[in-house]
Amino acid sequence: MLRVLVLSTLFPDASRPNFGIFVERQTHALAARDDVEVRVVSPRGIPPWPLSRLGRYAPLSVLPTREQWNGLQVHRPTFLNLPGTSGRFHAAALARAVTPVLDRLRDEFPFDVIAAEFFFPDGVAAVALGKRYGVPVSIKARGSDIHRWSKMRATRGQIVRAGQAADGLLAVSEGLRDDMAALGMPRERITCLVTGVDLSRFSPVDRPAAKAKLGISGPLVLSIGALIPLKGHEIVIDALVSLPGVSLWIAGEGPHRPYLARKIARLGLGNRVRLLGAVPHNVVADLLAAADVMALASEREGLANAWVEALASGTPVIIPDVGGARQVVRTHQAGRIVPRDAAHFAVAIQDLIATPPSAAATRATVEPFTWEANSSTLSDFLQHLVNQRSSKR
Repeated sequence: MLRVLVLSTLFPDASRPNFGIFVERQTHALAARDDVEVRVVSPRGIPPWPLSRLGRYAPLSVLPTREQWNGLQVHRPTFLNLPGTSGRFHAAALARAVTPVLDRLRDEFPFDVIAAEFFFPDGVAAVALGKRYGVPVSIKARGSDIHRWSKMRATRGQIVRAGQAADGLLAVSEGLRDDMAALGMPRERITCLVTGVDLSRFSPVDRPAAKAKLGISGPLVLSIGALIPLKGHEIVIDALVSLPGVSLWIAGEGPHRPYLARKIARLGLGNRVRLLGAVPHNVVADLLAAADVMALASEREGLANAWVEALASGTPVIIPDVGGARQVVRTHQAGRIVPRDAAHFAVAIQDLIATPPSAAATRATVEPFTWEANSSTLSDFLQHLVNQRSSKR
């Protein structure tokens, strides 16, 4: 039996049920294997009082420190998140906060390996914890953890050193693996593990009927992602100016919402563009199946779950050449890879609406991307790290 400790600041909770849901899905798939047992530690970064009682931190601060979350045992210790430090002390604070939890957990669950599911601060802390408990450490890079935190002076060195010290590394795309190696991480220790998708939840349906259920009669473009500049929603909004009769719905929430709302009003698109806010995952499946196109103009990505979920729904994607785009869009049945500007997005949207691929052909492009395949590869990878550590003793 392989006993895996999943360490992830990116994990759903009662206040953020969609936050890191792909980590939860991967963990469920891993835990479903007969030869694997899993526990989850999902630390919360909370600033000092009174900030801990304000804004987004207020609901985080009152979460239970231990709970059953959708069948998984999850521990939620808090670590000190010091504002204005650019994350310099996050990893050390996380490791200190998690240590008492792991000291107790070790008695009932003698974990064989620590699987950090985000590179910073999780992965950096995991390396220190692995040394303390004498177990191997895996760190998974997902995109923004490398692309954002490695560019900050306060955290870049921590990330590179953790990547060099970890027993094994995972990247969600081949492009991200290249980025990690360029930072100085050992390429021979980096395995590409693409995301999985629930093919029963995300699947093609009768598109006209699905649109009618949503009150849509014409072409529908869907964009999914946090409302932040990185996701480039404004580019897709601009593209709609030259696409009369086409509607755009954007699923996601974030600080960029007021700017996007003003832009929509200024362009006179209020009757065709909707900001849906945070949408439950099951509702996202309904939206994707109804949409003619999923368009996401991200500046950076690893391998976005939204891409794969759209394709599984039979909906082609339009995305820039970032991260694992070329692993996902390999044929025109999957969609288009285009330059990151409104003109190219508009042309691609118009093309796919005019001559859409069959939903079955689009879905076939991601049929190998199952959670079962993901968990099998991940289980073998983690077991290899444990065996490798044992052979050195």
